[in-house]
Amino acid sequence: MNGVVIIDKGEGWTSHDVVAKLRGLLREKRIGHGGTLDPMATGVLPVFVGRATRAVEFCESFDKEYIAGLRLGLVTDTQDTTGTILSTSPVSAARQDVEDILRRFTGAQEQIPPMYSAVKIGGKRLYELARRGIETARAPRPVTISTLELLEMSGSDILLRVVCSKGTYIRTLCHDIGQALGCGGAMFSLRRTRAGSFQLQDAVTLADIEALASAGKLQELLKPVDALFDAYPTVVIDARQKAKCLNGAEFSVSAADGLYRVYDENHVFLMLGRAGNGVMRTVKSFFEV
Repeated sequence: MNGVVIIDKGEGWTSHDVVAKLRGLLREKRIGHGGTLDPMATGVLPVFVGRATRAVEFCESFDKEYIAGLRLGLVTDTQDTTGTILSTSPVSAARQDVEDILRRFTGAQEQIPPMYSAVKIGGKRLYELARRGIETARAPRPVTISTLELLEMSGSDILLRVVCSKGTYIRTLCHDIGQALGCGGAMFSLRRTRAGSFQLQDAVTLADIEALASAGKLQELLKPVDALFDAYPTVVIDARQKAKCLNGAEFSVSAADGLYRVYDENHVFLMLGRAGNGVMRTVKSFFEV
């Protein structure tokens, strides 16, 4: 089996749990996911099966969209409501105060990874140190938050829509917004609604997959791997060009400079390629060897 399945991950599951479950259901060892979700988080988790695992790195780098719940007046060690409460504070911020602060967190910026994260420092995962009560200095990392919108506000609970780059920690964003408002804040919910071009409406639950497995219809779930690259134009190559493509060699094309989905004359997806100065070069191949 080869292709991409979009999972609507349930709360309490790790991304690794989902992959392990699918290995059993699909009877395929080559399975990987395109962007980790914490157990607390739900929503879009693209999972790549078989030959499609070669595309995981591209999905991880795409932007993501989330709906996040932020509880003001609460600070925890994990920056979300699953952690130990460190402090509570009264909340006096009005809707306009929140909207004004959100503008400060929009655009390119630097974010310090949370201690409860899988980032490695000195060969140790930060969460391993945090569980031993050790806090260490972390270098800030560049992230971009292209959209930060206040959807709802009810008392001290607010709902945010966030569109952000790879590597953005939404619970850290929630924590930092709370700090900027002077009352602290912790994330109480998180749902990923988009990862690259994969939308929540395209997703299925693990229960859906189990039902289809029982009916022998799992293949119907898999999207072709080229769906990941549907933002790029296509190039169809002839037999001579294909022979070079299959050998990993560059070949001449009549195409403007840029990235392309490359197909043979039977519309079989061969690779993601980059054209430049009339020559096509392989970025990543996806054909059967």
